[in-house]
Amino acid sequence: MKIALFGYGKMGKIIEKIATDRRHEIVLIIDKDNLHEATVENLQKADVAIEFSTPATAIQNMNLCFEAGVPLVVGTTGWYENLNEIKEKCIAGNNTLMYGSNYSVGVNIFFHVNRMLAKIMNNYPYYEVQVEEIHHTQKLDSPSGTAITIAEGVLENLDAKNEWKNVLVTDTGEAADDALTNSQLLIESHRIENVPGTHTVMYDSEVDSIEFKHTAHNRNGFALGAVIAAEWLKDKKGFYAVTDMFTFNA
Repeated sequence: MKIALFGYGKMGKIIEKIATDRRHEIVLIIDKDNLHEATVENLQKADVAIEFSTPATAIQNMNLCFEAGVPLVVGTTGWYENLNEIKEKCIAGNNTLMYGSNYSVGVNIFFHVNRMLAKIMNNYPYYEVQVEEIHHTQKLDSPSGTAITIAEGVLENLDAKNEWKNVLVTDTGEAADDALTNSQLLIESHRIENVPGTHTVMYDSEVDSIEFKHTAHNRNGFALGAVIAAEWLKDKKGFYAVTDMFTFNA
């Protein structure tokens, strides 16, 4: 395929390498230094685009791809308050878009098992649950999109919780003093140098604790998943979540 890239930071560079290793061609790279090259004409040279820029620029990149008629894989998070608007625009224009908080195969397996575990834990209400996420200090949004997806998986399946609440832990290791209600699910966010991403769901009781954890060793899994998503999306029409390309029988 011919691929256009939005965003050329660490993720963009890894996506470029993985895509070319899989014999695709990168025909356009848009970053902060060449935004003037983000035109419909240039985008139409690509079969599909992959978006890993910033929450501030993601929406305009989506609209540009709709105008160009180019399928788009969106890995940027922090824009989901506009999700319904983008979905309506995508479908109305007969365009193609996939969004997801995390394209890693391992993380999507984690999402699936997390939902199953939360459903099981309805039978054991004496366990208290919370989510913890750790990312590098350059991470712009808090909580991470992955942590939100994990929290939503818990909320959809565990009767005791009905909304999540985020607490960002400071550099001193202290969390903001913000009391939770019994029905709120805590997402505790940490920002530490050189951590690609660690997510843990913890069920704690007086007698024991259960921890379900995913640790990314590097960004390669996220990048590979985004390229696989682009391969899956090519020649399709419609609005998709990343979970649509995974099949789990369990």
